[in-house]
Amino acid sequence: MSRRSAPSCTIWHALVPLSLLTGWLAAARGGDELTGVAASSIHSPQYTAELAFDGDLQTRWASASAGDKPAWLEVDFGRDVAVGELTIHWERALAKEYEIRVSADRKTWQTIHRQPDNAGGKNHITGLSGRGRYLRIVCLRPGSWELFSIWEVEFPEGEAAAAMADSRRQAAQARRERERAAREAIAAAATEHGVEEIVFAVRQPGKDGHWYANFSYFADDDQRRTFGDGGRLCRLNLRTGGMTVLLDDPRGGVRDPVVDYDAEKIVFSYRPGGAEHYHLYEIRADGSDLRQLTDGPYDDIEPAYLPDGSIVFVSSRCQRWVNCWLTQVAVLHRCDPDGTNIRPLSANVEHDNTPWPLPDGRVLYQRWEYIDRSQVDYHHLWTVNPDGTSQMVYYGNQHPGILMIDAKPIPDTRKVVAIFSPGHGRREHDGGIVVIDPRYGPDEIGGVTPISRQGQYRDPWAFSDQLFLAAQDKKIVLLDRDGLTYLIYELPPEDVRAGLECHEPRPLQPRPRENVIPPRTRPEASTGTLVLADVYRGRAMDGVERGEIKKLMVLESLPKPINFTGGMDPLTYGGSFTLERILGTVPVYPDGSAIMEVPALRSLFFVALDENDLAVKRMHSFVTVQPGEVTSCVGCHEARTESVLTNSALTALRRRPDRIEPIEDCPDVFDFPRDIQPILDRLCVDCHGYQATPRGGPNAGRIVLSGDRGPMFSHAYFSMTVRQLFNDNRNRPVSNLPPRAVGSAASRILTMLDGDHYDVRATESERRMLRLWIDVGAPYPGTYAALGSGSIGGYAENQLVHVDTDWPTTRAGAEVIGRRCAGCHQQQAALPRAMSDELGISFWRFSIDDPRLKFSRHIVFNLSQPEHSLLLLAPLDESVGGFGLCRDTAGQPAGVFASTSDPDYQVLLQMATAGGTELERIKRFDMPGFQPRPQYLRELRRYGVLALDHPDDAAVDPYQLDRQYWESQWYRPQ
Repeated sequence: MSRRSAPSCTIWHALVPLSLLTGWLAAARGGDELTGVAASSIHSPQYTAELAFDGDLQTRWASASAGDKPAWLEVDFGRDVAVGELTIHWERALAKEYEIRVSADRKTWQTIHRQPDNAGGKNHITGLSGRGRYLRIVCLRPGSWELFSIWEVEFPEGEAAAAMADSRRQAAQARRERERAAREAIAAAATEHGVEEIVFAVRQPGKDGHWYANFSYFADDDQRRTFGDGGRLCRLNLRTGGMTVLLDDPRGGVRDPVVDYDAEKIVFSYRPGGAEHYHLYEIRADGSDLRQLTDGPYDDIEPAYLPDGSIVFVSSRCQRWVNCWLTQVAVLHRCDPDGTNIRPLSANVEHDNTPWPLPDGRVLYQRWEYIDRSQVDYHHLWTVNPDGTSQMVYYGNQHPGILMIDAKPIPDTRKVVAIFSPGHGRREHDGGIVVIDPRYGPDEIGGVTPISRQGQYRDPWAFSDQLFLAAQDKKIVLLDRDGLTYLIYELPPEDVRAGLECHEPRPLQPRPRENVIPPRTRPEASTGTLVLADVYRGRAMDGVERGEIKKLMVLESLPKPINFTGGMDPLTYGGSFTLERILGTVPVYPDGSAIMEVPALRSLFFVALDENDLAVKRMHSFVTVQPGEVTSCVGCHEARTESVLTNSALTALRRRPDRIEPIEDCPDVFDFPRDIQPILDRLCVDCHGYQATPRGGPNAGRIVLSGDRGPMFSHAYFSMTVRQLFNDNRNRPVSNLPPRAVGSAASRILTMLDGDHYDVRATESERRMLRLWIDVGAPYPGTYAALGSGSIGGYAENQLVHVDTDWPTTRAGAEVIGRRCAGCHQQQAALPRAMSDELGISFWRFSIDDPRLKFSRHIVFNLSQPEHSLLLLAPLDESVGGFGLCRDTAGQPAGVFASTSDPDYQVLLQMATAGGTELERIKRFDMPGFQPRPQYLRELRRYGVLALDHPDDAAVDPYQLDRQYWESQWYRPQ
């Protein structure tokens, strides 16, 4: 590494003096902005109405959730025109049914086209006969997505096309006028704000497309890095264009520089060449006195100075992995100015990112979470006090489907600038720049003003609400409030060829310190106190009577010590991504209040229970308390803009905090084969098994609840899931559901245990076990050691692995299926031709009503008793022990296999038998001799749970190892 002054010949497109601004100005919007374009709603600020008329097939309008009312997209031609044809380019979120209407006055509308069954794609509509100044596309009925989206609306020729061309010419003229004014305004504003120099980092972006995967290694191979080599810390003079490289490490990495309040020091994250981990370093602004602040086998990134001199940052010291990917997690931590006294501020089992202090002293950051809801939709802005207390949503938690990150306050306002990165977020946080005004509330979309209309920006800095600094791939740019950009620096070609990009530009200038919030924690305490004011207050509590809720069940979302893919398998089939631990219950008092002592620094959430211990309402987020913290919440998913007013003191506040009462005679972490299958064996399998029994078996109701193993799950677990015998939230971007809509109260299996269902009567203990298993997310394994193992056709990095498609027995079986079965089993009734054949069903987000699930690989192959595979029993004649389910076109028994001696029957039997033999070799978590994957053991050695010399082939108890790992994360008083 070295410090050097860059000669002028090495600067590529460095900034000329601001007084010579004459070019390099580009409109950040995706074309000239049109006036007279409107819509009934927008999904988010990056999907506005004008984007459907901008001439760019890469930008689009999207509505808010469809609901019961039509959505519409409208254009004002500016004059009365004839409309003879148009083209609509639909996104996947199409309108299955829509109309085109015209109007002269926006009051009376004439329908000139109706499409009752839109197939999507490009709709070129001709032969229209309409006239008007205004045109609307009215979306009446959505397709499979509960919203509407259009890439582009085009008018190929005629009066409408001419009017649109006129509108674009006017917009272009207006843009040129804005550019001229912007040149002057940007130069004046930069001078006004005293911007003399900036600092920024140069490095390779993360090697993975996910926004968070840019440090450490991948789960499958600890030599496979998420980062590339090459890093510099740079200082650029905006007036002269001169650049000084403060730190240059061709084999290292530099990221996240932050200038201190006096503009004398820079804290940043640095990975020296040859090192594995990023740690915090500090350097003087002139490049002298480089010193390391943190160390250890962890990554410390994204630091920010706090007004008391300490540093907030995110770190992988939390020792956990992304629940839906194969990279590590980093959460909020804090350290003293010299890097000592490191302590966690967060117990998140997923990422926290980009902390930054607000003027009032709180820390604004991105928090990613998903408690029994979609893993790719909830990563929004939260605040926390610098000691970790008072964690609270700041903006966006009711708007799934966008990553909100890199937020910082705008001087002299209450607003913040942030990046909105589309969907699940893009690499290195790339997205659009927006301004958020919190005065509108934490969920109001009107509080967001888009600045840019392109999605390639990152790391914004606001000088004011009129002027912004940002990185854009290989560039650093200034933007005004209209999104007009001015290029101030671009990397030279050799850096671009090396894969380097610009990151984190910050002004090198003093700034005021924020307010200092006194600490509210007691490090000597192991718990905190949580007060609930009124459980009946909430946004979706209709129908819940006062006195109905008796208890709160306290659950803990458990971190993962390793993970291998983007799905939840084999933990659940389309449901939760984490194991959930039962801590116990606390009482709810008649006035709806509760007070409880809860363990500090855990990811906790609650289920409101009625007098029968059934779930009335479920929390889809989590709460964390710090040691000694006393905090409160208003109600159950209450509006964040409301507080509670009571006529008298809360009952809960007139007593000491309740301790969590453990639930007796049940596990705290459930395992389906161990805890639930024995109940099904006693109550259900006589009818819902593979054997003929006096009670009604086999295969009663065509539901199998046998514990026999399929390629990934047991048949009972798969059947209970897809036949919807229990109700979880699936992997959906939906939360705050109506009362009793999810969990035990909404699960059919619990209505079949009192004797009304064929005299099935469960004991109280069996009822409790089933109820609690459902309310902790209905997992299949009760150990994370099961991840990435024990499957024929499992998943690694979202790709099928350990597949059987090339096995000779599978190839032979596939030929038989094609010849003997495919004549009837076509399209949605097709049969899998391998034990790893998914039939095109998504492994992580699918409709539970998909008819193909009836023929899924998970149920038609029996690897425990191959002769009981439904692939064999369904076509086998009843007279020889089969089910005789196959029918001909007349509905009569098809007689596919009249005997088990049929050669094709034997081929299919050998196919399933080979799967069973292979499963016996590789082992599943519930099989004798199961051994966790070496990567699981590697991480437990790294965490200190196992000895460093523990061999991979030594026998272990995976359930006990998981517990030791979780307990090693628990806070211990200091």
